[in-house]
Amino acid sequence: MRIKSVIRIVLLFIVLVTNTAPVWAQEPVRLSASAPSTVVLDQPFQLVYTVNATGKELHTGDFGTFETLAGPFESRSSSYQIVNGKTSSSVSVSYTYTLQATKTGSFTISSASIIVDGKKYNSNGLSIKVLPADDNAQPRSSRKETSAASGQKFGNDQVFIRAQFSKSDIYEQEPVLITYKLYTLLDVVQCANKKMPDFSGFMKNDIELSQNKQFSYENFNGRNYGTVVLYQALLYPQQAGKLKIDKAIFEAVIRVQSKQQVRSIFDDFFDSYSNVQKTITAPATEVNVMALPSNKPAGFSGTVGSLSLTSTLSAQQVKANDAVTLKIIIQGNGNLKLLPTPEIKFPDDFEVYDPKVTNNFKTSTNGISGSKIIEYVFIPRHGGEFQIPAATVSYFDIKSRSYKSLQSPIYTINVSKADGESTTIVSNNVVNKEDVKQLGNDIRYIATNNFEPQKPEKPIFGSYISWIAYLFPILLSTILFFAFRKQAQENANIGFVKNKKANKVALKRLKLAAKLLAEGKKELFYEEIMKAVWNYLSDKLTIPVANLTKENVTTELANLQVANTLIEQFTSILNTCEFARYAPNTGKDAMGNLYDESIAAISQLENTMRK
Repeated sequence: MRIKSVIRIVLLFIVLVTNTAPVWAQEPVRLSASAPSTVVLDQPFQLVYTVNATGKELHTGDFGTFETLAGPFESRSSSYQIVNGKTSSSVSVSYTYTLQATKTGSFTISSASIIVDGKKYNSNGLSIKVLPADDNAQPRSSRKETSAASGQKFGNDQVFIRAQFSKSDIYEQEPVLITYKLYTLLDVVQCANKKMPDFSGFMKNDIELSQNKQFSYENFNGRNYGTVVLYQALLYPQQAGKLKIDKAIFEAVIRVQSKQQVRSIFDDFFDSYSNVQKTITAPATEVNVMALPSNKPAGFSGTVGSLSLTSTLSAQQVKANDAVTLKIIIQGNGNLKLLPTPEIKFPDDFEVYDPKVTNNFKTSTNGISGSKIIEYVFIPRHGGEFQIPAATVSYFDIKSRSYKSLQSPIYTINVSKADGESTTIVSNNVVNKEDVKQLGNDIRYIATNNFEPQKPEKPIFGSYISWIAYLFPILLSTILFFAFRKQAQENANIGFVKNKKANKVALKRLKLAAKLLAEGKKELFYEEIMKAVWNYLSDKLTIPVANLTKENVTTELANLQVANTLIEQFTSILNTCEFARYAPNTGKDAMGNLYDESIAAISQLENTMRK
């Protein structure tokens, strides 16, 4: 029995080993270099080379103006994974150098190389900007602690926002980029726009920024600030002169260290922090807009930029009644949304359809670029030789500062007669754009013998039917006027309409929040809940969102005799949304409770307002 048992165990082991034979999945070898994009003069930083394989003979070359303080320090990590009988492994080897910049400016570090299994692999190169040293010798952390410990307000030189134009002098309709950038020496957790200017005199096109805003450093007035772009937009000036952009207001949340009285020995080992709100105002700015020259060509519609035009004709030898396509492509950059569709005067013998227009525009910080494709489809109805006039587009060229006109070539098209077409041309002005057909060869006369004229009928005008037909629309209009008068008065009151639809709009936003909750997107969930509650209160209290604060919400709800517990519930929801997005351990249970609490608060306020 023992021998049989041993044999069974051996056979079972062989089967298991055979079914789980390792299948190694190996990734391609990559050598990558990483370092900060901005560093400070005489401040050490790290340059790291990482390869996903075991290699040898790492060659970095000369680092140029960067001085090597230490390194390379080698570190290695590996992992193995078995999924469905397939074994995969990964190896990561890092080589770390500590460098220090000796000059200010922008410098490059050339690519490095390494040998893996007899083959040579190269890394990417790096571009690093070196900022001058901070004039203030006091460390950044000390400045922050001193400011927080003293209990004083943050100075304007510690955190502020600048509004910057990409150009100072521009032409009408020329795009200019405006950027609102935060400069800080403190730990800013969040900064959002509270009130933006109306950009009077401009057409505005917002630039979509990434959710993960890129943080960098910039030297300004002798100090190195952490910077982040808060808002960007392309502006198209609609008039000449000095155009002013009013100030913008932002709300920042700053994380500061709390200095409390030491109550136990453990208080010295753990720092406590708190969030402080600060309103930051970006000052007004202006840009000089120059008028376009007066010698505007015919057909100029206000397009400013740099353009090119190409065209193609599907065929130049066709038969009558065959469709032909003329395609015109206009591409370049500028305010392409004002680009007109060229008008072409086709011959009268052509049946012309409305042009098909396709816009392929892309918006970036450099402006709008892309192409506009126009397809003209027409059908020649008769044989002959015809000319298609040129399509003309006029624009103002920024580079040459002059007007330019683009034209397509004049196309000649030869149309042969269709099968069965008569050799006799009836008329050049074709009324019914179909082939003319002969209906008969003889003329038949109308017989007039034994013809007796009928007596004229009695006119309807003046009868009862005519009066009913005349008065009925007037009566119906009067009834509809009084029936819908009340509804028209309600619709004219925008505040009443918003108040009436506030609940529906809020529930629609909360549905989106429920979807984000299911997907586990914490930050977007809290942001959507906060938008839903703020917009609901704005519509319900008839207060613009830009002027809405927790204080005036509390005051207005109290004036409406809303219970204090409900007011405190709304305040609690808003506070939770503001701070929970940045809390490290916010679970789905807390998010679900907040979602239920928001629906309950809105429903309770709706019931209160109806009473």
